Amino acid sequence: MPPPHSASAQHILSTLSVARFLKLMLCAGAVALAGCATQPKQTADASFSNHLLRDSYLLSTQSDPLGAWIDSKDSFAIDYPQSESNPTSSTPKTLVTTAMKFLGVKYRYGGDAPGQGFDCSGLVAYAAEKSLGLKLPRTASEQARTGISIKQNELRRGDLVFFNTLGRRYSHVGIYLGDHKFVHAPRTGAAIRVDNMDMAYWRKRYNGARRLEVKHETARR
Repeated sequence: MPPPHSASAQHILSTLSVARFLKLMLCAGAVALAGCATQPKQTADASFSNHLLRDSYLLSTQSDPLGAWIDSKDSFAIDYPQSESNPTSSTPKTLVTTAMKFLGVKYRYGGDAPGQGFDCSGLVAYAAEKSLGLKLPRTASEQARTGISIKQNELRRGDLVFFNTLGRRYSHVGIYLGDHKFVHAPRTGAAIRVDNMDMAYWRKRYNGARRLEVKHETARR
């Protein structure tokens, strides 16, 4: 017959074994977490990292005040051609003013109409078609092959400006307003707004600019 205290001793030993096992599991978990936290950047998914970087920046910035941009509609360059359906219309319309009408409209990936929202290239394509009668390609990278390439110091209102925001060239597009500002649809969860190209984020990622060619253009440059 075993000693009366043997059952109690076995219970204590069993409890200590479980505690030791749990401690080892916690240590292993901590090592695993540390490994994730110190994972080299080059092994991470580049596209995911670029999305996070872009969204982090855009979340921390605010759109510019509108007063300076809407005090005079005549300050916006590049007129619409006269509508074929209404050739007698003399109302001056511009690529910039068309895009600026949608300030505050929510970003929507793949969106290219006011009722559903816009992504960056959708906004540009819609504004170009409605204001200039131009049917632009749908993506920013394709739009970067339209029109005429221009230098940054040659920028005029209505030019398209391109940025590398996702780890590839020409992955973002906006419409230049003058004074280093541009209007664009930034990202999911945000709205169409005005940003400053002199901000470090945009300055570092600037890819170039294109000037749209409009037949029978009536633009006041």
